[in-house]
Amino acid sequence: MTLVDEFVSWYLAENPVMAALLGADGYDRTLGDFSAAAFTGRERAAGEWLRKLSEAAFDDPEDEIDRDLVASHLRGAMALARWPEWRRDPAAYLGLVFASMFTPFQQRLKPEAELVDAAVARLAEVPAVLAACRANLDPEIAADLLVRRGLDQARTGRRFLTETLPAQVGDPELRARLARAAEPAADAFDGLVGFLEDFRPRGSWRMGEELYSALLREREMLGYGAPELHEKGRQAWAELDGRMTEVASRVGPGTWREVMESLMDNHPPTLEAMRAEYEAETLRARDFVRQRGLVTFPEGEECRVEPSPEFQRPIIAVASYLAPPPLSASRDGIFFVPYTPDGFTGEQVRQRLRTNSRAQMPSISVHEAYPGHHWHLGWMAGNPRRARKIFRTPYFVEGWALYVEKVMHEQGYFDTPETELAHLDCRIWRAARIVVDTALHCDDMTPEQAEEFLTTKASLSPGTAAGEVSRYCAWPTQAPSYLTGALEIERIRADYAGDLRTFHDTIAGSGGLPLGLARKAVLG
Repeated sequence: MTLVDEFVSWYLAENPVMAALLGADGYDRTLGDFSAAAFTGRERAAGEWLRKLSEAAFDDPEDEIDRDLVASHLRGAMALARWPEWRRDPAAYLGLVFASMFTPFQQRLKPEAELVDAAVARLAEVPAVLAACRANLDPEIAADLLVRRGLDQARTGRRFLTETLPAQVGDPELRARLARAAEPAADAFDGLVGFLEDFRPRGSWRMGEELYSALLREREMLGYGAPELHEKGRQAWAELDGRMTEVASRVGPGTWREVMESLMDNHPPTLEAMRAEYEAETLRARDFVRQRGLVTFPEGEECRVEPSPEFQRPIIAVASYLAPPPLSASRDGIFFVPYTPDGFTGEQVRQRLRTNSRAQMPSISVHEAYPGHHWHLGWMAGNPRRARKIFRTPYFVEGWALYVEKVMHEQGYFDTPETELAHLDCRIWRAARIVVDTALHCDDMTPEQAEEFLTTKASLSPGTAAGEVSRYCAWPTQAPSYLTGALEIERIRADYAGDLRTFHDTIAGSGGLPLGLARKAVLG
């Protein structure tokens, strides 16, 4: 066993929810240790693992890439230890609890009785996890915006555990058993809701330029920091603005923003109609990719198109994707269509439908499914190296999905001025994300100013923009990953001597590597 393999085994044991979601056997009956001592212990161990890996020598270049991949993950973890999520944000607890309960019933890797047994075991640990959340949150560094996001999500806990989760079970006796086991966990969620309602955080959600730039350089292995990234975003926005003005002139009168507003009025009439139209568009994209021979399809892959889960709806306002567990044989993934939370008004629902207009659906389906996330993560799962299956960066994963939107444009998939303009709108939105995210965390842009930027410099509705900005505040450095990664992948492709399909199979099959490592894996 190599040192990298030893680290992977340690990582899975210390993160049992993640291990189970990745498809590793033997980790599905516990949520793990969320005590302060456990968090600080893992931080110390990460430093020791990084030291050992840095001192190790590797003869095989592929082993060296694995080492560098793990080292980049560890450098990021150590940098973030200075800004600990587990003391600042309820999401460090809530996200793992919800995912550990919901995802296994979506993926169905085991018989139903075994899934229920595992869920019952994890439910018994939920009160302790939420108690740790209450004990660990520090009002001096926790931020009100993040706590309110967590509160909105925690309020979905009782219904999710006692109604939505048991409804995933077909057998009546197993369903009743799961519902009974959920009651103490639901009570614990009610207690956390009360705690968060009375909690008075005094910290800031702003990361600051020093740490933001450190993550770009040390975890993402980019050769620049936040100021340079901000300027790249502004330059990309200006270039796309000019291109969109030209395309919009072929659609109708007015600025490209006014033309997009008009296109957004042509949308599905209901949330379920939106899901059905996305399903049809996903199949069309799959057929197009296969006919053009753009990639090699993994055997047995399937992409289902389903409503977003209830617990995600308060915190994610756009489409998302659940990948097949890469340590399993499954190649089934789920494209989640962005349903609105319960309680949204008719106008709020209409605005969500407008940001999923028929002109935009082709780009979004390409991004989430073919040959975007679903194809990439299913194909990547065939890589024999465990480290490549487990550790990946959004700068590659999201960069890939935006890169292939451009490939599909080059191939003629967006075959009307309307869909071409919407494709460019998806791209200029990602440029706006770079500007907004860096300004929020490294300057003094307010969330309200960020929302205005997204509604005037891209075509997001006010409600979707508010949801997006809330996510950027909670997840710094992720929002710029889309366009940043796409541009880097385009540069690697420009230096590649082979055909397009081989390039795609090679770079996507190498994993979700930091972009400097992706270049090394493809070009040597």
